[in-house]
Amino acid sequence: MRVVLQRSKAAQVTVNGETVGRIVHGLVLLVGIAEGDTEEDARYVADKIAGLRIFEDDQGKMNHSVLETGGQVLSISQFTLYGDCRKGRRPNFMAAARPELAEPLYERFNGMLREAGLHVETGRFGEMMDVSLVNDGPVTLIVESKQA
Repeated sequence: MRVVLQRSKAAQVTVNGETVGRIVHGLVLLVGIAEGDTEEDARYVADKIAGLRIFEDDQGKMNHSVLETGGQVLSISQFTLYGDCRKGRRPNFMAAARPELAEPLYERFNGMLREAGLHVETGRFGEMMDVSLVNDGPVTLIVESKQA
């Protein structure tokens, strides 16, 4: 499982012109599920993200988690995170989990974030989405469940 995480001052996702998810302050997650990922992978990544200290304290040091700051999460499914561009000019997406496997695990991952106490908004799995955000910092990190 691979998540590109962006600290955000504001973000939203629209599908066909309709806003389906919006946050004011927190994290935007682009979530990729790989073939072979399990609920254990989702748990590891959800726990890591919920506790990751990437928000500043009064001294400007990254000492607070999204939970501690009352931040929200905008979670977007993103199979293209497993695009392999090493050969040719067209990415190969064979490492990404098939939708019938990825969607339930993506939903379970979002549920785990909610169980941790986070407010989670989402896009729509498998849809073309327009995502906009104001990246705070900018701070962008990659969280993965397995060593590459």
